[in-house]
Amino acid sequence: MLRRPKPTDSEDDLLREQQRFLSSGTSPSVVNVVRRPDKRRGEQGTGDPENSEDSQRDIVTIEDLPDEIPSLTPAPPKKSRFKKAQVHFEDEDAEETLDRHDSHISAVLSRIVERDTSTVPICLPAVTGFAFPKVMHRSEGVTQAKSTVSGTRKSIFARQIAAQRTKGGRLPSQQTSISVVPKAPQSVESPTSMELEMPSGIGSVSGGPLLVSGQGLGQGLGQGDSALEGVKIHRENQARLEGMTQEEILEEQRRLLAQLDPRLVGFVRARKGQKMAGSDLAEQTTSCGQDGEVRGQEKPSVVSAASSVMDVTDTSQEPLQVGMEDPEEPEATQQITEEDLPFKPQKDWVHMDKLEPDKLEWTRDLPPPRRKGTKKGMQARFDFTGNLMSPTEDLPTHLGLHHHGDEPELAGYSLQELFMLSRSLVSQQRTLALSTLANIITKARSGAFASVLKGSVLSTLLDAGLLFLLRFSLDDGVEGVMAAAVHALRALLVSTDDEDGLDGTFSWLLGMASFPLLPTTQEEEEDEEDEGMIGKETEKQKEERKSDHEVARQDVVKGLLKMTVLPRIRYILEVVRPSPRVVLDLLEVLVRIARHSTSAATQIVNCPRLMDTVMSEFLPSSWASSPAPQSLYGLPVAMAMKLLRVLGTAGRHVCARLLHSLGGKERLSLLLAVEPSELLLEAGEAFRCSTEAYRMWAVAASYGQACNLYSDLYPVLMKAMQSFPRPVSSSTGRVLPLELQRAQAILTLLTQVTHTAGCHQELQAALASSQGECPPPPPVTWGHVTGLQPTVIGQLKGCMKGLCEAEQQLESSLSLLPSYLLYLGAFYSQLPLQSSFRPVECLQELESLTSEVLLPLISHQAVHRMIDNLKSRSAVCNPLSCCPGPETVASLPGLACSGEGNSNGLVGPGSPFPLLTSLYYLLDIITGIHKGLAKKFSVLLLTDSVLAYLHSCAQAMPTLTHSRAWLLRHEHHLLYLLLRLAHRLVPVDPEVAKHASLFHQVALAILPWLLPGSEYVAHELFSFIIFNQAFIPEGASGGLEAAALAELHLQEGVSAPPPLAPLLRDACAQLPSLRGCYLTHLAHSEPLVLASRNLHLGRTPWLRSLLLPDLALGPSLPSDWPYLPLVSLYERMGQSEGGGVETEFLPAGSLASVTHCLQWLLLLESWREVALRVVTPAAKLARLACVFLASSDLFLEPPVQRLAGALFGALTRPRVLAALDLGVPPPGQASFHDLYAALLAQYEAVSFGDVLFGCFLLLPLQRCYSATMKLAVFGEHVGLLRSLGVPLQKLPVPLENYTCPPEDSVPLLGLYFRALVTGTLRRAWCPVLYAVAVAHVNTFIFSQQPAAQEVEATRRGLLRKTYYLTDEVLRAHLLLCKLPQQQSELGFLTYEQLPPLRARWLEKELGLEEGSGAGRSRAVTP
Repeated sequence: MLRRPKPTDSEDDLLREQQRFLSSGTSPSVVNVVRRPDKRRGEQGTGDPENSEDSQRDIVTIEDLPDEIPSLTPAPPKKSRFKKAQVHFEDEDAEETLDRHDSHISAVLSRIVERDTSTVPICLPAVTGFAFPKVMHRSEGVTQAKSTVSGTRKSIFARQIAAQRTKGGRLPSQQTSISVVPKAPQSVESPTSMELEMPSGIGSVSGGPLLVSGQGLGQGLGQGDSALEGVKIHRENQARLEGMTQEEILEEQRRLLAQLDPRLVGFVRARKGQKMAGSDLAEQTTSCGQDGEVRGQEKPSVVSAASSVMDVTDTSQEPLQVGMEDPEEPEATQQITEEDLPFKPQKDWVHMDKLEPDKLEWTRDLPPPRRKGTKKGMQARFDFTGNLMSPTEDLPTHLGLHHHGDEPELAGYSLQELFMLSRSLVSQQRTLALSTLANIITKARSGAFASVLKGSVLSTLLDAGLLFLLRFSLDDGVEGVMAAAVHALRALLVSTDDEDGLDGTFSWLLGMASFPLLPTTQEEEEDEEDEGMIGKETEKQKEERKSDHEVARQDVVKGLLKMTVLPRIRYILEVVRPSPRVVLDLLEVLVRIARHSTSAATQIVNCPRLMDTVMSEFLPSSWASSPAPQSLYGLPVAMAMKLLRVLGTAGRHVCARLLHSLGGKERLSLLLAVEPSELLLEAGEAFRCSTEAYRMWAVAASYGQACNLYSDLYPVLMKAMQSFPRPVSSSTGRVLPLELQRAQAILTLLTQVTHTAGCHQELQAALASSQGECPPPPPVTWGHVTGLQPTVIGQLKGCMKGLCEAEQQLESSLSLLPSYLLYLGAFYSQLPLQSSFRPVECLQELESLTSEVLLPLISHQAVHRMIDNLKSRSAVCNPLSCCPGPETVASLPGLACSGEGNSNGLVGPGSPFPLLTSLYYLLDIITGIHKGLAKKFSVLLLTDSVLAYLHSCAQAMPTLTHSRAWLLRHEHHLLYLLLRLAHRLVPVDPEVAKHASLFHQVALAILPWLLPGSEYVAHELFSFIIFNQAFIPEGASGGLEAAALAELHLQEGVSAPPPLAPLLRDACAQLPSLRGCYLTHLAHSEPLVLASRNLHLGRTPWLRSLLLPDLALGPSLPSDWPYLPLVSLYERMGQSEGGGVETEFLPAGSLASVTHCLQWLLLLESWREVALRVVTPAAKLARLACVFLASSDLFLEPPVQRLAGALFGALTRPRVLAALDLGVPPPGQASFHDLYAALLAQYEAVSFGDVLFGCFLLLPLQRCYSATMKLAVFGEHVGLLRSLGVPLQKLPVPLENYTCPPEDSVPLLGLYFRALVTGTLRRAWCPVLYAVAVAHVNTFIFSQQPAAQEVEATRRGLLRKTYYLTDEVLRAHLLLCKLPQQQSELGFLTYEQLPPLRARWLEKELGLEEGSGAGRSRAVTP
């Protein structure tokens, strides 16, 4: 049967039903509608004129219509005849339809059934004196109010007739059929202390039965008869209940509830509740007088006894509310009366004569909020300032936090309601919603909701489409809405704490460089089919194919750029010209976008008229004085200069465009030519503009650009430097922070200019010799900066005096000292490269500097306090100090500088890292020039605080995230410089040499931590420390003897690995060759090393960008870098599908490379095991397998055999075996089983029965590992059992590891038995697995543990086959095996004869005669 279409059907559903209809072959005209002409309009019909005149209705015929109308309870809603008239079919003719269906009058009369009216009372019409009803006016509200008694809606004419009947003493037919019922007795108290209320008005005229209506009781009963029958049934129910006790009523109630369907019970309760509400409304309506006031008292609800009993169910029938602390039930909502209204209805008000509770509910007083909290989660609500509202707090309504939502009694707005409000037609509401969202985001980023809200607010908002909402709101024509959207966008993108952290580290060592704020999550790989279709599609084309939502979900900033946010920002700045706050917010948003990547910064510069607007409006060439400007247009803005500076860090080409094409160099001259007090700006803004201008100049100077300004502004720089000793406010006596920042920026600029000047001579020589392509020489030479050094040293001495004189100048002096030290380090690093270098004078200067400045500084108490705080402020030793907050979003990375934990972190106030890093940097430069001064600084390495800090760093394992990377980079600089100082002191100072192994451990620890951009540091550590014999004292001071003593094994039965002492001695002797081997394998990263060297050595003309490589590339070195030569050889040789190698011969030098790699690994495993803790034992085993897979005979070479055997022995130590987990896939492999399959194929091909290779294959076959590898050996590669002849005495692990616990894999036991019986597995060929198989089969066939029926059948079958074996030796081994023992010849002990218990078990299982089995077993010689 075809179903009717539903409103919820889609287009596909309609097409599917149409197809079913057409395929069924049904007549298309199931419903025929004939529209008759409308005589009132004068229409003419097309049918028979006679029939047209007589018929008054349209004819609708439906096929298969039954003769009798089915009884429907409740009745279907009536449909309008006019609505039916609208349905017609064009291919139907009205005349044909009438003739076809009404051919004779008998077709109609035969279906007529007369109604039985014998019992219906006859009602005469009321006698009135009016011929027609009186015209009713709307002001007559009494009749309207009385018309609602019946509970149905009536027309005005019907209500007038009902009113006339009421005046005549007659009631409507619905009321005349209800008789009076006697009152029911009152109820008694139930045993559950709940009152079972039996109202007194049961069955009265106003009530009657609520559940029994009488409908459907009989075909011959009319409407009145059905009502009377329902009242009769109601009386019987009342009489029955009156004759029952309270206990009987409750018992009957429980029985009914147990039998009835719960859905039926719910339907009855709902029906009763609806009728009770209707009766209450009728009573309230009839109590209204002519004056519109409510009179009379409330009457009790009329309920039937049965329904009342059903309502009083015990609480055990409903589920408990788990976690609710408030046990009180909510009060029932009372109906609104006129007394509850805040106004009095008037008679002339239209439609105010009837109370409508649903429409007047909003006029009631708000219900009180929940007084007690709950353990369940509740929807978070916020006020307009972004604070979280308490659900139990009762706030006044005049605050504007209450609204007509789902929970009107609770103050505040939820996020969903704010989203809805932000799309309102009222601009004030949109502004309010966006401002509230901005405040919520600001507080969420600061961590205000971390402990009270579940989940992340930012993630929720971004998933809900916040980014698109803000982008739409930016296009709003109302300036207030647009300003609120800008403020919310700024709150989402910009973190003030992150910007302050980056600005604070700008003057640190290499502080101008920073990581791009790109998401580190890898994008999902595309399908292979898509890749094949796309071919050589560029990354840009892939991004263009993605939708805005897909891009924004992965990267918020990239999504904004794809949604063309930059042209909109340009329009707002250029055309709208908003208020100062909006301008600053937009500039901060541009700064955050510029920090995203070089591509984002380039898009900002390339956006038409955007940077032109910024330069002309916020960095003008001239401006007038304005103490309190109402607009920032036409005035220099520090944030605009900061935008230029951040854009400049994206690359030297972008910086050159800013300086030359956009006029940045002229703006620098204007802002720096005068003092900040002469800039005609507010004092704070003037200092900020000057500071940002110096920082912008320093960024340009780091590329060797804008250095011609140095000669032009040299007097200004000298004047500014002369003011450094007195940066003290006369009013407070303390250094102003803005003045300190300006002084640090000036010193940073001079440092970069000095580096650039130091490269002038090299570039000039390269230009003269025409050696390849090189940048042009900078306009500043070394002679231009030589005069700065005496001035800086004088300023440094002034700072030293500030440390000793007054405590109030201590903070300012400690802030300026790092910048002074960095400048001196830059000066002396470039000085030996100049042709004017005079070594004797330089050495004398360094000695004077050491005695007058450096040694007093090192011995100062403030420096000692900083050294003591080194460990507590470390990001390496305290991972939680820089952990990302709860509002960290993967698509919007940040530095996580906000929070209380970061105030005491590496970049917080009073951090020791800037001063100590600059101090170690200067000492490294000085000791490189004057090596005799090195011993004077040994105290910086021998301090207990420094040693404790190094011990903690050697044990730490930091993780790589955006919030940690920028901090770890600064700490890596300190550790590297500290190791550089140790490298100079270990050969000359015996006290420092005692801790050489600690320095070596620290160097090995930080090597895999080094971040992208630190490749030069890794190269230096490889060159000077990692393979330095002086930092491995174990090779010359008892380490070899200790290794020899460690080889003594007390455990019997386990083969000892090759002696380590000779191997370690050879490894120590080959350290220079080992270093060359690893540097050779790292030669592919030479371009990265050169780029990193340019940054670390200050080679400014060759520097390409101050943005470091993306963190998604990972650390500079892999964590398993010691295995790099092995893995490289394996990848070069390739692996074929059969397991063998693709190439026949090894490349030249491969044997030496593998030997050096194994020597270094053995040295690390013996003396620096902590350095390899990041590599799991399974990964070590997989990497060592490359020795066997890389070539067909490499593992047969004697040095490789000895070294690989020693390493394999290290992996089979009990402590390492306990941590060996082969269930985890090793790096680079889908699973260990795949690697093991390749090893099995390689062993079958080229092993020649090698014992080491065989031990390697036997290791994964231990009982604790998966049976899949054992199944592979005994199933697919059973042929290798003939050559796997590892003796029991050379097995590196105990034999019990293979036999305990007993094997429970029935297929594997079957393979064991088959290999033994067929002779594939023999003791002479494979003694280890022969002993293992015999032990497991013996345990299985004599096992008496209950098992499944299939297992029992297999066990009996194996036992029977074993008993009837013809091979007497194998039969004796399987039956008489006692215990595995590695020292025995067989690998297991045997019984002399079958024990009585086993003999009886054998007889029972095989059904042998008593004594036959035992006798035969005794006859067998084991």
